[in-house]
Amino acid sequence: MKHKLFVMSAASGAGKTTLKDLVIKDFPDIKYSISATTRAPREGEVNGVHYFFKTKEEFKKLIEEDGLVEWNEVHGNYYGTPKSFVEQTLAEGNRVIFDLDVFGKINFDKVYPEAAGILILPPSEEVLEQRLRGRGTDAEEVIQLRLANAKKEMAFAKEHGKYEYTIVNDDLQKAAQELRDILSAK
Repeated sequence: MKHKLFVMSAASGAGKTTLKDLVIKDFPDIKYSISATTRAPREGEVNGVHYFFKTKEEFKKLIEEDGLVEWNEVHGNYYGTPKSFVEQTLAEGNRVIFDLDVFGKINFDKVYPEAAGILILPPSEEVLEQRLRGRGTDAEEVIQLRLANAKKEMAFAKEHGKYEYTIVNDDLQKAAQELRDILSAK
């Protein structure tokens, strides 16, 4: 039986969003889970498409009402997975792919232990730094925070995470094919 839930985790800049965007169009039965966040939208991001943008007060209300599968504070902002989106998507007969940090994955597994974990790794710390700088979206202090957090997250994932699959994103087309193979597996 095919997995119904897939959780992709990676350090910021490892390429999980690029991979997801490249591959998901090949699988009409897989929907991308839209997370809720308190971070400000980046240029071009649309509420309800890229994220559900919430104020801290709105997000805290979701926590209080048990409306999130998992949530965490990352880089000074809250991120979480709305339960209603997951349940509705599964009820419609679709599969779901999630983009969660390694700490969110641990909490997610408590609710959905059957989810397949996919860890996306950059080829090196140097490449990760180049990618973060190449985005041109973050200030220097944010880049330094993301790099420091990346080291912690990858160490945590290797030691405590439940990842059935690992993709080293050193070649985008090769990594995309690896992801397609995982999503196609029976």
